[in-house]
Amino acid sequence: MALPDLPAEGGCRCGTIRFRVTRTPLMTLACHCRGCQRMTGSAFSLSAMIPDGGFEVLQGETVPGGADKAYGHRFCPDCLSWVWTKHPMMEGFLNLRSTMLDDPSWVRPYAETCRSEGLAFAETGAARSFPGFPDMEEFPALLAGYAEWARG
Repeated sequence: MALPDLPAEGGCRCGTIRFRVTRTPLMTLACHCRGCQRMTGSAFSLSAMIPDGGFEVLQGETVPGGADKAYGHRFCPDCLSWVWTKHPMMEGFLNLRSTMLDDPSWVRPYAETCRSEGLAFAETGAARSFPGFPDMEEFPALLAGYAEWARG
């Protein structure tokens, strides 16, 4: 898989929010949970885990949203695009909706979560698949696996 040329920029649908990514993702994911299905209006959400210090907002200001605002979902206040999530319990990264990048052509999920809630036809080709969310103890091996796979 080819990684993005950095820095990479992106933004919401209407252009109110613009951002820059300056660090390589820790991992790419697809989430098939019903919450992500409903928030995207699609079969799953795509994320790139961007390490702290590797993401900056260039323009605009997001607003919290989603059914549970404690999850840290951030949206454009104008077009309501779901741009990223910074969950308070997950330190060291934010989950950027990778389709918000100006060039998402490199994006391919390494892992998929909540497959048990997924729609039968929605295949991602992810290297790793989990019926729910992986246990926290599995993340070091997942991150290492992604790094090797991404160099591939």
